[in-house]
Amino acid sequence: MKKIASFTVDHNRLSRGIFLSRSDTTPSGDVITTFDIRMTEPNRQEPLSGAAIHAMEHLAATFLRNHPSWGDRIIYWGPMGCLTGNYLIVSGELQPADILPLMRETFEFIAGFEGDIPGATPRDCGNYSFMDLESARREARK
Repeated sequence: MKKIASFTVDHNRLSRGIFLSRSDTTPSGDVITTFDIRMTEPNRQEPLSGAAIHAMEHLAATFLRNHPSWGDRIIYWGPMGCLTGNYLIVSGELQPADILPLMRETFEFIAGFEGDIPGATPRDCGNYSFMDLESARREARK
């Protein structure tokens, strides 16, 4: 089986940051861009805890989809299985510099969030108690 593009990236060289993962054109001609929001250095730093990245997922997805300027362009925000960061999928052909202010806003929102995590109820989430807000806030501050 052919190796997918993301498995051909040398993860031993990746640092923290925002990277263009891929840009795709749908059959209808729309362009969607996937960003790698790398929060730890793979294989060199500890990954995020599952509970922290889960809380971060709920907070970031809610913030981004409600953002006044970007909300209608957000397709997906979710954690990488390796727990070293998140993926952001956005409508349009974009570069990392285009979303840098948005990512700063997102992480500031998470770092300062107080209260109940959106969607952290048995009705709304399949693992609602597996969240660590304080760790998510700490990781967002980094």
